[in-house]
Amino acid sequence: MPEAPAVGLWNIANILTVIRLLLVPVFTVLLLHDAGHDTSWRLAAAGVFMIASFTDRLDGELARKRGLVTDFGKIADPIADKALMGAALVALSVLGRLWWWVTIVILVRELGITLLRFWVIKYGVIAASRGGKLKTLLQAVAISISVLPLAAVPGLAWLGWISTVIMGAALVVTVVTGADYVVKAIQLRRSARTGAGSTTGAPTEGA
Repeated sequence: MPEAPAVGLWNIANILTVIRLLLVPVFTVLLLHDAGHDTSWRLAAAGVFMIASFTDRLDGELARKRGLVTDFGKIADPIADKALMGAALVALSVLGRLWWWVTIVILVRELGITLLRFWVIKYGVIAASRGGKLKTLLQAVAISISVLPLAAVPGLAWLGWISTVIMGAALVVTVVTGADYVVKAIQLRRSARTGAGSTTGAPTEGA
């Protein structure tokens, strides 16, 4: 039986991941320009953020459907995702549109999970849970609404409250899934040490 061809590093899924990483500083500059008062720059920032968020979903689907999963993608994809979300949260807090304690809680969780991922990477990869994907979706929606210059549009300022509610839900899911990831990581390490396990699933998109 012929062996499956090796997956090249520079496939479409990994290229999209790298593009998302490159869009992070672009988005940050656009959002922070003129302290967030320039409507056109805010709209541009929202557009870049939405495009970058879409690549997060697209590269994962392409990697799974076309068999383009690589070790680089397993590590770079969640890092790119967290870099985008982290930059957005910090920028929004700098602009006074998000409480700093919310940003700190989320960043501590994301940094901790990233370090935990490297801690167990030699034992296997923990599959993304539905909660992790929901967390990413809630954060992306809340950030997208917060980045948009809604105050400049009559009748749409109320969406700011919707953003607050969604971000609150994202915060809860973020903490809960973080705790679940810690438990799974410990179980994976223990099972691997006893020779009972290896990987627990697919790439950690949305972890």
